[in-house]
Amino acid sequence: MRKHHPLTDLSTYIAARWAAMMLGFFPVNANLRTAKAFGSMLWTLDQRHRNLAIEHVSRSLPELSPQHASLVALRSMQHFCQLGIDVMFTTRTINVQRWHQYVHFQENLRQTIRITMENRGAILLTGHYGNWEVLGYTMATLGLRSYSVARPIDNPYIDTWLLGVRQRKGQIILSKRGVTTTAQEVLENKGILGFIADQNAGPKGMFVPFFGRLASTYKSIGLLAIQHRVPVIVGCARRRGDRFEFDIDIADIIEPQDWSHQPDELRYITQRYTLAIEKMVRQDPTQYLWIHRRWKTRPKGETTADGPPPSPDSASVVTPHSAAADPPL
Repeated sequence: MRKHHPLTDLSTYIAARWAAMMLGFFPVNANLRTAKAFGSMLWTLDQRHRNLAIEHVSRSLPELSPQHASLVALRSMQHFCQLGIDVMFTTRTINVQRWHQYVHFQENLRQTIRITMENRGAILLTGHYGNWEVLGYTMATLGLRSYSVARPIDNPYIDTWLLGVRQRKGQIILSKRGVTTTAQEVLENKGILGFIADQNAGPKGMFVPFFGRLASTYKSIGLLAIQHRVPVIVGCARRRGDRFEFDIDIADIIEPQDWSHQPDELRYITQRYTLAIEKMVRQDPTQYLWIHRRWKTRPKGETTADGPPPSPDSASVVTPHSAAADPPL
């Protein structure tokens, strides 16, 4: 990891706080339009990430034409820039009195609310899709005390700033800096534990299909679910257009009885929640972070970037909560 100079980190932090202050003079949706334009400029200037996004979209959604794949990748980069505006305005806009103006619950959220009220614990999962920060902040605003596992930002000043934003309404962030509560303790106390579950897990991860390619996925989520026998809930906050407005949607709920008779419980859980994330992305691929290097680590012995197609045993999971995959766009 690149070593950061304290003065550089401080200067970056001051610039970020100044930008946040200046943006506060304008309405959030006006800032989102500006961020979209900045994303278009970044698309033009940043050839490396542009090519990476196009490559990931083209391989994941081969039914798209090259022109359509490029448009999806461009919109993804614009959406990524808009996420920064979302973070700055979340605490100003989402509160107990006004949250319903910006966040809309889908019908399938009822079962999730019931589970959280049963005080038996749960694992909440999302991916680098839609706005994962709004998802956690809204739940905390409504009184759902949750703990989220997050990697700290390299710049310690910005990390502390954003940590305060994330935790302002009661969401607790478990990171490597100053952790006093562990994931094990949260579930032992029947708490709610959140993860962004589409991180590349490196050579020690479990390889399961994601958009037709094997992706290294963390085993810890499935192991925690099995050990504590808690449901795994997969959901997202999907943006409406270019506005600060979101639909909270649940893609799948994996109950302990679903995996209890499976020959490989860990693989079943890991594969099924990965498939649920894929289902969410297919609803609107432009909101996925395609510059994210999800397929960076490859299985041992694989000689091509894509690798061999998954075997029938590892590529199919029957999910009682979902039908056939939705159309890509």
